[in-house]
Amino acid sequence: MVSATEPRLFCVPPPPEGDLEGQRVSSPDGAPPGPWTLETAYRYCERMATTHYENFPVASRFLPAHLRPNIMAIYAFARTADDFADEPRFEARRVDALDRWEQLLVAAYHKEIQHPVFLALRDTVRRHNIPIGPFKALLTAFRMDLTQKRYGTFAELRHYCKHSAHPVGQLVLYVHGHHEPELHRFSDEICAALQIANFLQDLSVDTPRGRCYLPEEDLVHFNVTREDLLAGRHTRAFKELMAFSVSRCRSMFLRGYPLIRRVEPGLSMELEATWRGGMAILQRIEDLDYEVLGFRPTLEKQDMLGIAARSIFSFGRRFLRGEV
Repeated sequence: MVSATEPRLFCVPPPPEGDLEGQRVSSPDGAPPGPWTLETAYRYCERMATTHYENFPVASRFLPAHLRPNIMAIYAFARTADDFADEPRFEARRVDALDRWEQLLVAAYHKEIQHPVFLALRDTVRRHNIPIGPFKALLTAFRMDLTQKRYGTFAELRHYCKHSAHPVGQLVLYVHGHHEPELHRFSDEICAALQIANFLQDLSVDTPRGRCYLPEEDLVHFNVTREDLLAGRHTRAFKELMAFSVSRCRSMFLRGYPLIRRVEPGLSMELEATWRGGMAILQRIEDLDYEVLGFRPTLEKQDMLGIAARSIFSFGRRFLRGEV
């Protein structure tokens, strides 16, 4: 029987013995050396979550206070791995850093590791019975980022989202006690849609860096060349491609929307605000007539206030109808 104070860990093969003990004095992400307590470890993760810019709020006030530290621990794990894959200071050792991070992850499923992120993450995993799969999937996505800059088909892009986006929503659901496969499928649609909306939003940033998240099959179908993208040509063909891409992404958001009505009130409000934020990005792209190769369209403060207000209004209406 699983007790409330000592929940089981999902079965994970143990790490090689003897290769992780030095973590106490030196950590690959530059975390100060220990010893760490669980309280100071969670505070470390909270500082990471509150000092990094993100498109959407991390562990917002919509979520129950007792769950926010767990969400921040998950964020700290993913944020650090993302830095390994992206930050210039890790240029010569990205693969090694990600491999080391995975070793620490596996070890944390078996014993305490004197690293603030993994002390907090171990406690989070044990409290909410979280399997290791979503964490490993995120690391796979970060490794993919090191080598893959283009995608031949939309199916390939969705395969990337399966590792980079789906796990985020799955982990949030696990923290809230939701293991139901149907809810996870709705979450996968929302999370993949959020990521693809971000790709469409970031064309002006990614294209000069040699990254293209518009599938090659779509470029060919709409007769848009990479030279068109690099030159910033907002041709009729490009706008037709973008209209198609926005419409497809919006359909993904709509397929995932039932999740918002199937979870508890705090998470429902958080998800609705995030969902509306993603849909607002797509609307902003449309309002600009898809001319997004020269600059990155963003949401202004008034847009975010409007999203929050509409989310609260929608929740209140459902509450009055007895749907929450």
